[in-house]
Amino acid sequence: MNAAAPNQASAIDRSEPAARPPKVLAAMSGGVDSSVATALLAERGFEVVGSMLRFWPDDRPAGAFDVCCSPDAAFDARRIADRLEVPFYLVDARDDFERVVVDPFVPAYQRGETPNPCVWCNREIKFGAFVERARKLGCEFLATGHFVRRVDGPRGVELHRGLDDDKDQTYFLWALPRRVLPYLLFPLGDLTKAEVRAQAVARGLSVAWKPSSNGLCFVAGSVREHLAERLDERPGPVVDVSQGGAVVGEHRGVAFYTIGQKRGLGLWKSHLPRFVIELDAASNTVVVGPREACSWSSLVAERANWLLDPADLPARVLAQVRYRQAPEPATLEVIDEARFALRFDDPQFAVAVGQSAVVYHGERLLGGGVIKERTERGVALD
Repeated sequence: MNAAAPNQASAIDRSEPAARPPKVLAAMSGGVDSSVATALLAERGFEVVGSMLRFWPDDRPAGAFDVCCSPDAAFDARRIADRLEVPFYLVDARDDFERVVVDPFVPAYQRGETPNPCVWCNREIKFGAFVERARKLGCEFLATGHFVRRVDGPRGVELHRGLDDDKDQTYFLWALPRRVLPYLLFPLGDLTKAEVRAQAVARGLSVAWKPSSNGLCFVAGSVREHLAERLDERPGPVVDVSQGGAVVGEHRGVAFYTIGQKRGLGLWKSHLPRFVIELDAASNTVVVGPREACSWSSLVAERANWLLDPADLPARVLAQVRYRQAPEPATLEVIDEARFALRFDDPQFAVAVGQSAVVYHGERLLGGGVIKERTERGVALD
Protein backbone atom coordinates (compact mmCIF):
# COMPACT_ATOMS: atom_id res chain seq x y z
CA MET A 1 0.00 0.00 0.00
CA ASN A 2 1.29 3.40 -0.91
CA ALA A 3 1.59 5.50 2.23
CA ALA A 4 1.96 8.73 0.27
CA ALA A 5 -1.80 9.20 -0.05
CA PRO A 6 -3.23 12.37 -1.63
CA ASN A 7 -5.43 14.66 0.41
CA GLN A 8 -9.16 13.96 0.58
CA ALA A 9 -10.16 16.55 -2.00
CA SER A 10 -7.67 15.40 -4.62
CA ALA A 11 -8.33 11.74 -3.86
CA ILE A 12 -12.08 12.00 -4.28
CA ASP A 13 -12.37 14.69 -6.96
CA ARG A 14 -10.00 13.28 -9.54
CA SER A 15 -9.76 15.31 -12.73
CA GLU A 16 -6.70 13.63 -14.27
CA PRO A 17 -7.12 10.04 -15.50
CA ALA A 18 -4.59 7.62 -14.04
CA ALA A 19 -2.97 4.64 -15.71
CA ARG A 20 -4.75 2.52 -13.11
CA PRO A 21 -7.49 3.94 -10.91
CA PRO A 22 -6.67 3.80 -7.20
CA LYS A 23 -8.28 0.87 -5.46
CA VAL A 24 -10.29 1.46 -2.28
CA LEU A 25 -11.99 -0.84 0.18
CA ALA A 26 -15.33 0.75 1.08
CA ALA A 27 -16.58 -0.25 4.53
CA MET A 28 -20.32 -0.84 4.09
CA SER A 29 -22.87 -1.23 6.89
CA GLY A 30 -26.10 -1.30 4.91
CA GLY A 31 -26.95 2.24 6.02
CA VAL A 32 -27.38 5.42 4.04
CA ASP A 33 -24.02 6.95 5.00
CA SER A 34 -21.76 4.11 3.87
CA SER A 35 -23.93 3.53 0.79
CA VAL A 36 -23.57 7.14 -0.40
CA ALA A 37 -19.84 7.09 0.42
CA THR A 38 -19.43 3.99 -1.74
CA ALA A 39 -21.45 5.54 -4.56
CA LEU A 40 -19.33 8.72 -4.52
CA LEU A 41 -16.11 6.74 -4.71
CA ALA A 42 -17.37 4.64 -7.63
CA GLU A 43 -18.51 7.74 -9.51
CA ARG A 44 -15.23 9.56 -9.03
CA GLY A 45 -12.92 7.08 -10.62
CA PHE A 46 -11.92 4.66 -7.90
CA GLU A 47 -11.82 0.90 -8.27
CA VAL A 48 -14.14 0.09 -5.37
CA VAL A 49 -14.44 -3.11 -3.36
CA GLY A 50 -17.29 -3.20 -0.83
CA SER A 51 -16.98 -5.08 2.41
CA MET A 52 -18.87 -5.47 5.68
CA LEU A 53 -17.74 -6.84 9.03
CA ARG A 54 -19.88 -9.53 10.61
CA PHE A 55 -20.31 -8.88 14.32
CA TRP A 56 -23.57 -10.64 15.12
CA PRO A 57 -23.48 -14.07 16.79
CA ASP A 58 -25.65 -16.90 15.53
CA ASP A 59 -27.59 -16.81 18.81
CA ARG A 60 -27.91 -13.02 19.03
CA PRO A 61 -30.67 -11.86 21.42
CA ALA A 62 -33.91 -10.53 19.99
CA GLY A 63 -33.62 -6.84 19.23
CA ALA A 64 -29.85 -6.73 19.15
CA PHE A 65 -28.12 -5.68 15.92
CA ASP A 66 -31.50 -4.81 14.39
CA VAL A 67 -30.46 -1.45 12.88
CA CYS A 68 -26.81 -2.00 12.03
CA CYS A 69 -24.45 -4.96 11.88
CA SER A 70 -27.33 -7.41 11.31
CA PRO A 71 -28.11 -10.01 8.63
CA ASP A 72 -30.72 -7.59 7.24
CA ALA A 73 -28.09 -4.84 7.12
CA ALA A 74 -25.73 -7.20 5.28
CA PHE A 75 -28.49 -7.87 2.76
CA ASP A 76 -28.95 -4.11 2.24
CA ALA A 77 -25.20 -3.62 1.81
CA ARG A 78 -24.94 -6.40 -0.74
CA ARG A 79 -27.94 -5.03 -2.62
CA ILE A 80 -26.37 -1.55 -2.78
CA ALA A 81 -23.05 -3.05 -3.94
CA ASP A 82 -24.85 -4.93 -6.71
CA ARG A 83 -26.61 -1.72 -7.80
CA LEU A 84 -23.29 0.13 -7.91
CA GLU A 85 -21.64 -2.83 -9.67
CA VAL A 86 -18.89 -3.27 -7.11
CA PRO A 87 -17.80 -6.60 -5.60
CA PHE A 88 -18.86 -7.23 -2.01
CA TYR A 89 -17.32 -9.38 0.74
CA LEU A 90 -18.61 -10.24 4.21
CA VAL A 91 -15.75 -10.55 6.70
CA ASP A 92 -16.16 -12.55 9.91
CA ALA A 93 -15.07 -10.37 12.87
CA ARG A 94 -17.11 -12.08 15.59
CA ASP A 95 -14.22 -13.30 17.72
CA ASP A 96 -12.43 -9.95 17.70
CA PHE A 97 -15.67 -8.09 18.39
CA GLU A 98 -16.44 -10.30 21.39
CA ARG A 99 -12.93 -9.86 22.78
CA VAL A 100 -12.45 -6.15 22.15
CA VAL A 101 -15.97 -4.77 22.58
CA VAL A 102 -18.38 -7.11 24.35
CA ASP A 103 -16.27 -8.86 27.00
CA PRO A 104 -14.95 -5.68 28.74
CA PHE A 105 -18.33 -3.90 28.74
CA VAL A 106 -20.14 -5.28 31.80
CA PRO A 107 -17.02 -5.50 34.02
CA ALA A 108 -16.38 -1.79 33.43
CA TYR A 109 -19.82 -0.91 34.80
CA GLN A 110 -19.21 -3.21 37.77
CA ARG A 111 -16.14 -1.10 38.57
CA GLY A 112 -18.27 2.05 38.57
CA GLU A 113 -16.97 3.22 35.19
CA THR A 114 -18.78 4.35 32.04
CA PRO A 115 -17.04 2.67 29.10
CA ASN A 116 -16.87 3.86 25.50
CA PRO A 117 -16.68 0.60 23.51
CA CYS A 118 -17.04 2.25 20.07
CA VAL A 119 -13.58 3.78 20.49
CA TRP A 120 -11.92 0.38 20.76
CA CYS A 121 -14.05 -1.15 18.04
CA ASN A 122 -12.83 1.61 15.72
CA ARG A 123 -9.19 1.24 16.77
CA GLU A 124 -8.87 -2.52 16.73
CA ILE A 125 -11.49 -3.69 14.25
CA LYS A 126 -13.21 -1.16 11.97
CA PHE A 127 -9.97 0.60 11.09
CA GLY A 128 -7.07 -1.46 12.46
CA ALA A 129 -8.09 -4.88 11.11
CA PHE A 130 -9.91 -3.43 8.12
CA VAL A 131 -6.81 -1.60 6.91
CA GLU A 132 -4.99 -4.93 6.95
CA ARG A 133 -7.89 -6.42 4.98
CA ALA A 134 -7.58 -3.59 2.45
CA ARG A 135 -3.87 -4.27 2.04
CA LYS A 136 -4.48 -7.96 1.40
CA LEU A 137 -6.92 -7.01 -1.35
CA GLY A 138 -4.35 -4.72 -2.97
CA CYS A 139 -6.17 -1.50 -1.98
CA GLU A 140 -4.45 1.84 -1.51
CA PHE A 141 -7.22 3.18 0.71
CA LEU A 142 -9.94 2.30 3.19
CA ALA A 143 -13.04 4.52 3.05
CA THR A 144 -15.91 4.80 5.51
CA GLY A 145 -19.12 6.78 5.86
CA HIS A 146 -17.97 8.61 8.99
CA PHE A 147 -18.60 12.35 9.18
CA VAL A 148 -14.91 13.24 9.45
CA ARG A 149 -12.61 15.30 7.23
CA ARG A 150 -9.18 14.12 6.12
CA VAL A 151 -6.67 16.94 5.58
CA ASP A 152 -3.09 16.62 4.31
CA GLY A 153 -1.13 18.86 6.64
CA PRO A 154 2.53 19.94 6.46
CA ARG A 155 3.54 17.01 8.70
CA GLY A 156 1.20 14.35 7.45
CA VAL A 157 -2.44 13.39 7.39
CA GLU A 158 -4.73 15.08 9.90
CA LEU A 159 -8.30 14.31 10.95
CA HIS A 160 -10.68 17.27 11.31
CA ARG A 161 -14.21 17.55 12.58
CA GLY A 162 -16.95 16.86 10.04
CA LEU A 163 -18.76 19.81 8.53
CA ASP A 164 -22.03 18.71 10.17
CA ASP A 165 -21.47 19.47 13.86
CA ASP A 166 -24.48 17.39 14.84
CA LYS A 167 -23.05 14.29 13.13
CA ASP A 168 -19.30 14.78 13.65
CA GLN A 169 -17.72 11.46 14.70
CA THR A 170 -14.15 12.42 15.53
CA TYR A 171 -14.97 11.88 19.23
CA PHE A 172 -14.89 8.13 18.57
CA LEU A 173 -11.70 8.14 16.46
CA TRP A 174 -9.12 9.56 18.89
CA ALA A 175 -7.56 6.13 19.54
CA LEU A 176 -6.85 5.25 15.89
CA PRO A 177 -3.25 4.17 15.29
CA ARG A 178 -1.45 7.09 13.70
CA ARG A 179 0.08 4.76 11.12
CA VAL A 180 -3.32 4.11 9.47
CA LEU A 181 -4.18 7.76 8.79
CA PRO A 182 -2.57 7.95 5.31
CA TYR A 183 -4.81 5.09 4.13
CA LEU A 184 -8.14 6.60 5.17
CA LEU A 185 -10.76 8.42 3.10
CA PHE A 186 -13.97 10.00 4.39
CA PRO A 187 -16.15 10.98 1.41
CA LEU A 188 -18.89 12.47 3.63
CA GLY A 189 -16.71 14.81 5.68
CA ASP A 190 -17.82 17.91 3.78
CA LEU A 191 -21.52 16.98 3.71
CA THR A 192 -24.40 17.31 6.15
CA LYS A 193 -26.66 14.41 6.99
CA ALA A 194 -29.49 16.07 5.04
CA GLU A 195 -27.25 16.33 1.99
CA VAL A 196 -26.29 12.67 2.29
CA ARG A 197 -29.95 11.61 2.29
CA ALA A 198 -30.63 13.90 -0.67
CA GLN A 199 -27.77 12.30 -2.59
CA ALA A 200 -29.14 8.84 -1.78
CA VAL A 201 -32.57 9.88 -3.08
CA ALA A 202 -31.05 11.32 -6.25
CA ARG A 203 -29.32 8.01 -6.92
CA GLY A 204 -32.38 5.94 -6.14
CA LEU A 205 -30.68 4.08 -3.30
CA SER A 206 -33.15 1.92 -1.37
CA VAL A 207 -31.64 2.91 2.00
CA ALA A 208 -32.15 6.66 1.49
CA TRP A 209 -34.59 6.96 4.39
CA LYS A 210 -33.28 4.11 6.53
CA PRO A 211 -33.08 5.25 10.18
CA SER A 212 -29.65 6.06 11.54
CA SER A 213 -28.29 3.66 14.13
CA ASN A 214 -28.22 5.00 17.68
CA GLY A 215 -26.72 3.59 20.83
CA LEU A 216 -24.58 0.47 21.03
CA CYS A 217 -25.04 -2.06 18.25
CA PHE A 218 -24.68 -5.09 20.53
CA VAL A 219 -27.15 -3.89 23.17
CA ALA A 220 -30.81 -4.89 22.78
CA GLY A 221 -32.84 -2.13 24.42
CA SER A 222 -31.23 0.12 27.00
CA VAL A 223 -27.83 -0.32 28.63
CA ARG A 224 -29.57 -0.74 31.99
CA GLU A 225 -31.69 -3.59 30.60
CA HIS A 226 -28.58 -5.16 29.09
CA LEU A 227 -26.83 -5.06 32.46
CA ALA A 228 -29.89 -6.37 34.31
CA GLU A 229 -29.89 -9.48 32.13
CA ARG A 230 -26.28 -10.22 33.10
CA LEU A 231 -25.92 -9.00 36.67
CA ASP A 232 -27.70 -9.68 39.93
CA GLU A 233 -28.81 -6.66 41.90
CA ARG A 234 -26.50 -5.69 44.76
CA PRO A 235 -28.38 -3.13 46.87
CA GLY A 236 -26.47 -0.54 48.82
CA PRO A 237 -26.78 2.96 50.28
CA VAL A 238 -27.33 6.21 48.40
CA VAL A 239 -25.67 9.04 50.33
CA ASP A 240 -26.09 12.78 49.82
CA VAL A 241 -23.00 14.99 50.13
CA SER A 242 -25.17 18.05 50.69
CA GLN A 243 -26.60 16.40 53.82
CA GLY A 244 -23.29 15.46 55.36
CA GLY A 245 -23.20 12.03 53.77
CA ALA A 246 -26.55 10.99 55.20
CA VAL A 247 -28.16 7.88 53.71
CA VAL A 248 -31.10 9.07 51.60
CA GLY A 249 -32.01 5.96 49.64
CA GLU A 250 -31.05 2.51 48.40
CA HIS A 251 -29.61 1.63 45.00
CA ARG A 252 -29.72 -1.59 42.95
CA GLY A 253 -25.96 -1.84 42.47
CA VAL A 254 -23.36 0.68 41.30
CA ALA A 255 -23.24 -0.95 37.85
CA PHE A 256 -26.75 0.35 37.10
CA TYR A 257 -25.85 4.05 37.55
CA THR A 258 -23.78 6.63 35.71
CA ILE A 259 -22.25 9.96 36.65
CA GLY A 260 -24.72 12.79 36.04
CA GLN A 261 -27.78 10.53 36.29
CA LYS A 262 -30.81 12.30 37.73
CA ARG A 263 -33.70 9.87 37.46
CA GLY A 264 -34.29 6.50 39.07
CA LEU A 265 -31.93 7.08 41.99
CA GLY A 266 -33.98 5.21 44.60
CA LEU A 267 -34.19 8.18 46.97
CA TRP A 268 -36.51 7.82 49.93
CA LYS A 269 -37.35 11.49 50.23
CA SER A 270 -35.93 14.57 48.60
CA HIS A 271 -37.46 17.89 47.69
CA LEU A 272 -34.44 18.96 45.61
CA PRO A 273 -33.07 17.41 42.40
CA ARG A 274 -30.04 15.21 42.91
CA PHE A 275 -27.41 13.85 40.51
CA VAL A 276 -25.00 10.93 40.78
CA ILE A 277 -21.56 12.39 41.48
CA GLU A 278 -19.58 9.33 42.64
CA LEU A 279 -19.79 5.56 42.21
CA ASP A 280 -17.78 3.70 44.85
CA ALA A 281 -17.70 0.06 43.79
CA ALA A 282 -15.47 -0.97 46.70
CA SER A 283 -18.00 0.15 49.33
CA ASN A 284 -21.01 -0.38 47.03
CA THR A 285 -22.09 3.23 47.54
CA VAL A 286 -23.78 5.68 45.18
CA VAL A 287 -23.07 9.32 46.09
CA VAL A 288 -25.51 12.03 45.00
CA GLY A 289 -25.57 15.80 45.30
CA PRO A 290 -26.81 19.01 43.69
CA ARG A 291 -25.94 19.76 40.07
CA GLU A 292 -23.15 22.15 41.04
CA ALA A 293 -21.42 19.25 42.82
CA CYS A 294 -21.47 17.22 39.58
CA SER A 295 -18.85 19.23 37.72
CA TRP A 296 -15.07 19.11 37.61
CA SER A 297 -12.41 21.58 36.54
CA SER A 298 -9.63 19.09 35.82
CA LEU A 299 -8.98 15.46 35.07
CA VAL A 300 -6.26 12.91 34.42
CA ALA A 301 -6.57 10.53 31.46
CA GLU A 302 -4.68 7.32 30.73
CA ARG A 303 -4.16 5.16 27.61
CA ALA A 304 -3.19 8.33 25.76
CA ASN A 305 -3.04 8.21 21.97
CA TRP A 306 -1.80 11.09 19.85
CA LEU A 307 -2.28 11.58 16.09
CA LEU A 308 0.81 13.77 15.86
CA ASP A 309 4.22 13.95 17.49
CA PRO A 310 3.64 14.65 21.23
CA ALA A 311 6.34 17.32 21.06
CA ASP A 312 4.05 19.29 18.72
CA LEU A 313 1.07 19.30 21.10
CA PRO A 314 -0.06 22.82 22.06
CA ALA A 315 -0.57 23.79 25.68
CA ARG A 316 -3.94 25.38 24.97
CA VAL A 317 -6.51 23.06 23.43
CA LEU A 318 -10.19 22.32 23.14
CA ALA A 319 -11.34 19.18 24.92
CA GLN A 320 -14.53 17.13 24.97
CA VAL A 321 -15.55 14.68 27.71
CA ARG A 322 -18.98 13.63 26.43
CA TYR A 323 -20.19 12.85 22.90
CA ARG A 324 -23.10 15.30 22.89
CA GLN A 325 -21.01 18.23 24.04
CA ALA A 326 -19.09 20.99 22.33
CA PRO A 327 -15.31 21.00 22.91
CA GLU A 328 -14.33 23.44 25.66
CA PRO A 329 -11.13 25.49 26.21
CA ALA A 330 -8.58 23.77 28.43
CA THR A 331 -4.89 23.62 29.28
CA LEU A 332 -3.13 20.37 28.36
CA GLU A 333 -0.26 18.85 30.35
CA VAL A 334 1.40 15.67 29.10
CA ILE A 335 2.42 13.66 32.17
CA ASP A 336 4.11 10.74 30.41
CA GLU A 337 3.60 8.52 27.37
CA ALA A 338 0.39 7.05 28.76
CA ARG A 339 -1.16 9.93 30.72
CA PHE A 340 -2.14 13.56 30.38
CA ALA A 341 -4.02 16.14 32.44
CA LEU A 342 -6.60 18.70 31.37
CA ARG A 343 -7.58 21.83 33.28
CA PHE A 344 -10.73 23.43 31.89
CA ASP A 345 -11.42 27.13 31.88
CA ASP A 346 -14.94 26.33 33.09
CA PRO A 347 -16.06 23.27 35.11
CA GLN A 348 -17.44 20.41 33.02
CA PHE A 349 -20.65 18.59 33.92
CA ALA A 350 -20.74 14.83 34.58
CA VAL A 351 -17.12 13.91 33.91
CA ALA A 352 -17.20 10.11 34.11
CA VAL A 353 -14.34 7.70 34.74
CA GLY A 354 -14.04 5.37 31.75
CA GLN A 355 -15.31 7.87 29.21
CA SER A 356 -13.08 9.54 26.62
CA ALA A 357 -11.31 12.85 27.01
CA VAL A 358 -10.79 13.96 23.39
CA VAL A 359 -8.40 16.78 22.51
CA TYR A 360 -8.63 19.21 19.58
CA HIS A 361 -6.78 22.22 18.22
CA GLY A 362 -9.46 24.18 16.45
CA GLU A 363 -11.16 21.65 14.16
CA ARG A 364 -8.23 19.23 14.19
CA LEU A 365 -8.40 16.02 16.23
CA LEU A 366 -5.16 15.66 18.20
CA GLY A 367 -5.92 12.49 20.16
CA GLY A 368 -7.22 11.65 23.59
CA GLY A 369 -7.36 9.17 26.43
CA VAL A 370 -9.58 7.39 28.94
CA ILE A 371 -10.63 9.43 31.97
CA LYS A 372 -9.02 7.93 35.08
CA GLU A 373 -9.49 10.67 37.70
CA ARG A 374 -11.51 13.84 38.23
CA THR A 375 -8.96 15.86 40.15
CA GLU A 376 -10.72 19.11 41.07
CA ARG A 377 -14.42 19.56 41.63
CA GLY A 378 -15.94 22.70 40.17
CA VAL A 379 -17.40 23.69 43.56
CA ALA A 380 -16.13 23.06 47.06
CA LEU A 381 -18.22 20.66 49.18
CA ASP A 382 -18.77 21.55 52.81
